[in-house]
Amino acid sequence: MIVERIRQTISAGTILPRPVAKTGYVVKTWGRRRGEAALIYYIPNHQHPENRIARGVAESEFEKAFAELQASGEFCRAWFQVNLRRCDKENSGNFHTIGGVFELLGEAKYLRPGVYKRCIDIGDDRS
Repeated sequence: MIVERIRQTISAGTILPRPVAKTGYVVKTWGRRRGEAALIYYIPNHQHPENRIARGVAESEFEKAFAELQASGEFCRAWFQVNLRRCDKENSGNFHTIGGVFELLGEAKYLRPGVYKRCIDIGDDRS
């Protein structure tokens, strides 16, 4: 369900918002990560800026994270680290990638370090 919205809304070149970083991550394409379809994006390579590093978030990881956002009203780093361990282990920045995607969809807003809050719970009109 949420993956269909992501696929319809986010395309190559989309900049994923990051709450603290100076630059956002940039979507590359849909590909494969951890054995399933995934949104692949680039992160900066500080040692060799011309060679960006590709990372990804699998479809099932978006689905689990969105289910948590819907159920609890929040998507928190603590939950992410326990329930999406492989995603966290590959790149801890995947937490903000998921949160940034939810922001672009109008589903969540960055609330404070480690927490994205469901828009409907903070009175956001999703515009």
